[in-house]
Amino acid sequence: MKQNESSVTSLVSAFSRAYHSRYDNPIIFDDFVAKDLISPQEFSNIRKNMIRGAEFFNKEIAQKLQDDPEEILRCITQVQLSPTPLARAAFCEKILLHEIFLGVKQYVILGAGLDTFCFRHPELENSLEIFEIDHPATQEFKKKRLTDANYIIPNNLHFVPMDFTDTCSVRHLLDRGVANTKTFFSLLGVSYYLTKEELARLIDHLFAELPSGSSIVFDYADETFFEEKGMSNRVENTIKMASIGGEPMKSCFSYVEIEKMLEKSSLLIYEHLTPAMINEQFFLNRTDYLTAFENIHYIHAVKK
Repeated sequence: MKQNESSVTSLVSAFSRAYHSRYDNPIIFDDFVAKDLISPQEFSNIRKNMIRGAEFFNKEIAQKLQDDPEEILRCITQVQLSPTPLARAAFCEKILLHEIFLGVKQYVILGAGLDTFCFRHPELENSLEIFEIDHPATQEFKKKRLTDANYIIPNNLHFVPMDFTDTCSVRHLLDRGVANTKTFFSLLGVSYYLTKEELARLIDHLFAELPSGSSIVFDYADETFFEEKGMSNRVENTIKMASIGGEPMKSCFSYVEIEKMLEKSSLLIYEHLTPAMINEQFFLNRTDYLTAFENIHYIHAVKK
């Protein structure tokens, strides 16, 4: 991964969260810190690129709204960029806060990018240790952004530079300060880019030595993902963009496959949200373009 590639991916994700926090109503997931990690020039550049690329996302919409660039941006952001990052983050953090109430003291974020949980919850500084696991280039980029925005890294936030798809195991994490105690993991927006074998191995290695009650939240694409076009071709667009960006999507799963994979690592599915359930829980009765992404499911699995 090159520095600039890491930066672009992280910035676009932060842009979608910042846009939602500033312009959408009602709010699904309020990442009010994300805007601080993007410069005004970068926000403007991403905005312009999205509007210019409207025909790639949807030619009909691009032509229909050609005289209204702000509506084009709103449509692209709400249809293509925002739905899954917003809803899965809301799902994950709701569970995390409940787990903290039940006594979890440790949160490990796999593929953290420009995650802002720590800065949105300063009240947890003395009660929750947070470990962000990501590529070194991504983490250096994030540290610079935090410095530029005058954020002070709190004592409970720990950066662990690591290609977790190759080397991540409980042993690696323990060597880097993670305690061998009940732990909550998030793995959001990652499973698609791993093979089935890589995802199974990662989960198995993570939970091998951790105590009962440790858990993970992740999202995954179902077995029809690569055949689906989606609303305004957004599923097909997502697959194309990943391929063009040099990180092709590699895997999709049936629910039975996910269940068996987790069972082999002594994990039981505690909660599973289908696209219809996600839409009902997070997008019901909206009057804008935001709807749950087709074929994307959320899982909360707990070690027996």
